Amino acid sequence: MNAPFAPIAGQPLKLADDLALVLAPNPSPMTYLGTNTYVLGCAQLVIIDPGPADSTHLRALERVIAGRPVSHILLTHSHLDHSPLATALSSLTGALVYAYGDSTAGRSAIMAQLAREGLAGGGEGIDRDFKPDRYLQDGEVLTADCGQITAIHTPGHIGNHLSFMWRDAIFTGDHVMGWASSLVSPPDGDLTDFMVSCARLKTCEASVFYPSHGAPIADPKARLAWLVNHRLDREAQILSALSDRPTRIAEITATVYHDVTPGLRAAAARNVFAHLVDLYQKGKVTAHPVLSTTATFVKS
Repeated sequence: MNAPFAPIAGQPLKLADDLALVLAPNPSPMTYLGTNTYVLGCAQLVIIDPGPADSTHLRALERVIAGRPVSHILLTHSHLDHSPLATALSSLTGALVYAYGDSTAGRSAIMAQLAREGLAGGGEGIDRDFKPDRYLQDGEVLTADCGQITAIHTPGHIGNHLSFMWRDAIFTGDHVMGWASSLVSPPDGDLTDFMVSCARLKTCEASVFYPSHGAPIADPKARLAWLVNHRLDREAQILSALSDRPTRIAEITATVYHDVTPGLRAAAARNVFAHLVDLYQKGKVTAHPVLSTTATFVKS
């Protein structure tokens, strides 16, 4: 039987000879046990997702690095539980920060439109000040001491989300997690993109996914299938909750997420809106007077 996944914040958890996880001390309903910072390599290191702006976590990473050179700092995305520590870690190590782009990069056209119309983000919170030193393109390959790392653009949770393939493993950020489904919160998250990214990851031959929250995923294809089916089930529930009369998001959320805890109701409403935007683009619902979080929705 495998040992339970129970990392202690600040103490490195060895996953392989050249891979360790350092848990940040930021547990919450949105982050589970906290953010997983990954340290790849032995003589020279690569750091994935430095984590939140927390001096305790920075000191923990400094102890794990132990004076070894760091060649790359990689960001899956720029939520506040992932990217703010990158600047301090870069100053400490001299390594450059690599990411797809700033917090608006990779937005789909409809999400850019919603943002222009004033829709604010939700969920974990956006690192508005984030700007990488180097912009990574989809499919770009980085060469590090620990081997080649391929950037895979996987928008959905947020437009600038990257996954990183290393050997037969993929670091999936918040796109694929084992403890929960990924939050998709417009205008930063896009469910249409999320489903496309799931389909893309299915084509990658990986034996394990390393998410940014929770335990490694030993059966990636099964987890991806679960995520896709979960979203399709949610879509069916939302369509069922809609009637011939105009219905608001709050009503749909109360029906579909009737058992959600109070602390997650806002996130549930965001997920409902994400589905409604996707259904709107598919022509399955109409929004009145215009597509927004305050609109009423009717099945087409």
